Amino acid sequence: MKHYLGRVIDHIHLCVSDIEASRRFYRAACHALGLEHTFVDGGEYFSFDEIYVDAATDYVSRIHFAFQAKTHDDVRRFYSDTIEAGGRPNGEPGFRPYHDQYFAAFVLDPDGNNIEAVCDAPTHRSAAAISVERGP
Repeated sequence: MKHYLGRVIDHIHLCVSDIEASRRFYRAACHALGLEHTFVDGGEYFSFDEIYVDAATDYVSRIHFAFQAKTHDDVRRFYSDTIEAGGRPNGEPGFRPYHDQYFAAFVLDPDGNNIEAVCDAPTHRSAAAISVERGP
């Protein structure tokens, strides 16, 4: 069965109560999953891939999203590294009943967002990433 990804979400914007605590948490998540090259530190904000994070001015985000992990070890590393960086356990690494390859871990970020890392391996992706350039 083919599963199509990367065609709907342009970006996700998180509004956080403590930008430094969130920066530590998400930097650790990116490092654990081999995504440190996507992390951009803009001082008053930071971003990685399609996620943009800044300090809340009127509300704090409450969402769930899942990182794609390449291996089960990446999921385990995500779990331990983000807890060490201030996250709270919300589901130890392991298989979930969603389908037979769904291996995931859940950690609450400093604001209580439910952040997951999931590995569906073995799978084949048509591309590791896409590049988008603005036209003329």
